[in-house]
Amino acid sequence: MLPVIYSEEFLEHKTGSYHPEKPERLTAIVEALKNATFAEKITWLTPTPVTQDIIQWIQKVHTTAHIQRVKTIAENGGGYLDGDTPISPRSYDVALLAVSAWLDGVNQVLTRNNPAFVLARPPGHHAERETGMGFCLFSNAAITAEYALTQPGINRVAILDWDVHHGNGSQSIVENNPQIIYCSLHQFPAYPGTGKASDQGCHNNVLNIPLPPGSDINTYNPIWQKKIIPFLSNFQPDILIVSAGYDALSEDPLAYMELQPENFSLFTQYCLSITPKILFGLEGGYDLPTLSKSVSCTIETCLNITS
Repeated sequence: MLPVIYSEEFLEHKTGSYHPEKPERLTAIVEALKNATFAEKITWLTPTPVTQDIIQWIQKVHTTAHIQRVKTIAENGGGYLDGDTPISPRSYDVALLAVSAWLDGVNQVLTRNNPAFVLARPPGHHAERETGMGFCLFSNAAITAEYALTQPGINRVAILDWDVHHGNGSQSIVENNPQIIYCSLHQFPAYPGTGKASDQGCHNNVLNIPLPPGSDINTYNPIWQKKIIPFLSNFQPDILIVSAGYDALSEDPLAYMELQPENFSLFTQYCLSITPKILFGLEGGYDLPTLSKSVSCTIETCLNITS
């Protein structure tokens, strides 16, 4: 069985009719998973209701001013953090619940010593300490890494970001912590313009792998084998957090990569070769059919290996 943490509350983060980061991303994935051949092996969990503890975890990563700004915009009926990042009246509450879901995911992974998948929005890896951007309000993966380090037996946390865009927020928040490593493989040049290979973090704990537009599995595969797997394995993480974006797919409208959904089965196998303690959390991915299939490939691969 594999836990999938999801709530229909995540659909209440409204981004507008033409915004690519829309509620239909989740409903498409849910429909695909519930109709999958392995559907009976999924345990659907709802996130823990938000408490002050969740806000305190966010405060460890983000400034009070940023948190208050998101809350105020929502309370005033909505608006924008920047031109790409809308906030609707429920967005603040939904973003808090998304963080709660990611933290629940850590608890599931550590209790079961097996993977879990967080199917939440808004995404988070572009959110920096003092601001949100790029569709992201709070830095889910970075918050989750900090939380994981407080759990018994967790001394080293790895974040792998396979979203097609560099997770500038995640890196900027965790790169000062020698107990966390961050690895991103991303299209370059592309939004947000960060993630150069020369940027290796304050403790040599960052591995950025910028890839040219048009890269396909033949480009990705040797990089996994020669760079990513050694970087992650040598660190011996007690838990691996995957910022699971699916916008490097050939059909995705926001990037120019050439991956196919089944390629994420291989990526997942590589992750499982490092540790079974993996939390997958949804980031990007905007072509609904291939997004849904790719998430299904990720989960099915986990089930095939852990069942």
